[in-house]
Amino acid sequence: MKVKPTFDEYIADCEEFAQPILVHLRELIHRNCPVIEEKIKWNFPCFVYRGSNLVYMAGFKQHATFGFGLAEHMSDDHKVFIKGEKTGMGNFGKIISIDQLPSEEILAEYLQEAMQLHDQGVKQVVRKSAPTKKLPVHPEFMEALSKDNLVNQFEVFSPTQQNEYAEWVSDAKTETTRDKRIIQALEWISEGKPRNWKYMKSWKGKA
Repeated sequence: MKVKPTFDEYIADCEEFAQPILVHLRELIHRNCPVIEEKIKWNFPCFVYRGSNLVYMAGFKQHATFGFGLAEHMSDDHKVFIKGEKTGMGNFGKIISIDQLPSEEILAEYLQEAMQLHDQGVKQVVRKSAPTKKLPVHPEFMEALSKDNLVNQFEVFSPTQQNEYAEWVSDAKTETTRDKRIIQALEWISEGKPRNWKYMKSWKGKA
């Protein structure tokens, strides 16, 4: 019985360009922090150091991302953190190749600083997020939901979960792929499953 997804499964399910980036980061983190634990949180890989989230990474359709949980408290001596609206969720922008990352020496230095901050009891700043704006649903997807009487079921999901389905269907590059995704989406929605249910603790063992 499948209890929960592993990092290997997450990485294998990512786009091809993202896989070597995530593997590189994963190996680097383990070399510099042997006591690190791997956990899937919020649907992406997190590295937990003595009970706290040290760093996280994720692979998306067109970029990968990597960040430190305590980035706001770090000195960033090498000025490698990217700030502003186009950070790609992490601290190093939207990563599409390993070459975009700082050197292993710099990342190792930052990992050491992050661990020291955690050891000192520094806590991550938690901010209230703005309400999630719903993305438009592809017309064919909405039509299929209506035909299967699943519109109400779909709207039971949170705005974020609805967006995950809407984006997945809309991002299909061909009609064939879109049709397949709609069929799969209808099946999962009829079962009450969010788009990323495989990575959610509440659905573990239900694959």
